[in-house]
Amino acid sequence: MLNIPNLLALIRLLIAPLMFFLLVNRDLPIFAGIHYSWLDYAAAFLFVLASATDFFDGYIARTFDQITVLGAILDPLADKMLTLAGFLGLMMLGRADAWAIYLILTRELFITGLRVSAMNQGIDVSASWMGKVKTVAQMFAIGFLLMEWPGGTLLLWIAVALTLYSGYEYVRDFFRKAKF
Repeated sequence: MLNIPNLLALIRLLIAPLMFFLLVNRDLPIFAGIHYSWLDYAAAFLFVLASATDFFDGYIARTFDQITVLGAILDPLADKMLTLAGFLGLMMLGRADAWAIYLILTRELFITGLRVSAMNQGIDVSASWMGKVKTVAQMFAIGFLLMEWPGGTLLLWIAVALTLYSGYEYVRDFFRKAKF
């Protein structure tokens, strides 16, 4: 049950709140004397590390046939926690537009509910190619915004567009397969 892919997803689950902590608790005494940019670098490092575990857990699970029910639950949960930590932390720092974050999080919550409904009906709504592109776009946007690199806001809105479009694909596919 606790194979390498599931362990990597679990690591991502643990990294997400740590990254969020670094982004939103800059005034704590433990960070006295540390320039905020170093907290950004640490958060960005954790984010890249966690993002790498996302790639490797999926690759290992598929390549070595280690796909489990636990992994099917942990992997998307870890992804959502990581992006939630990044986007909310960036919004709280004033680096990400609240409407962009609202649209992304609303889509993520809606599609998560839709996937639960689909599973209850025996409908397969596993991640599509566009869903994977959306995840990569979100990760690039978070990375650029964390580092305050030029183009971060543009990447965020590209991620919003891809997020909404991939949500549309999930809804469309669900209604094509659903038995009402």
